[in-house]
Amino acid sequence: MIKVFFLVFEPSVAWEKIAQAKRGYLYITLTNLLPLILAGTLLEACGIEKYGKWQPRFQMIKVFERQDIISFEIIQFVLLFAVVFISALLVFKISQTFQDRLTFLQAFTTIAYGFSPLFLVHFLDAIPTVHPAVPWLIGMGMTTWILYQGIPRVMQPDPTHAFGVYLSSMIVVILTSGLARLLTAMYVLSYMDFNHSWLSRKIAHLLGH
Repeated sequence: MIKVFFLVFEPSVAWEKIAQAKRGYLYITLTNLLPLILAGTLLEACGIEKYGKWQPRFQMIKVFERQDIISFEIIQFVLLFAVVFISALLVFKISQTFQDRLTFLQAFTTIAYGFSPLFLVHFLDAIPTVHPAVPWLIGMGMTTWILYQGIPRVMQPDPTHAFGVYLSSMIVVILTSGLARLLTAMYVLSYMDFNHSWLSRKIAHLLGH
């Protein structure tokens, strides 16, 4: 988890070490993805439960029920994990049009670590007055710069195709994470009701409520 800070402040050095280590899926998931996503989810849940969330439409703080928060955070947790794997798969498929020697592990490693700053600034969502768009925009700005450093080192595209791979990857990352952010923001800002969705009912049933 601490590697995210090296990626933010010393991206070139951090990416070199990541590329040389050649870690597997389980290691990356357990040491980087899981701690960051889980910490952000728990912190946001605590913030929403204790302070609520500012609703620009109504100019008031909305207080959420604990069960609603649990259902929402579980959905968001799964959604963020899905964003990483879907993004990695799309980047892998698109990048194969530029170079057929690329492996899915290379694409997954790049995307998983590239998303690290986005998951880190997700901590800001625990603050009641912070609009959901703010952490996403900050995180995307950092991710854009970090992936610019990481793609050449981990995915190793041909120099003539490097910018095309980077541009394609950024389009995928922005669209997938942006869609996830839109869905979760619509809930916390009361534009969408997850409480009566099929998935929320299933989660409530599994939790024994």
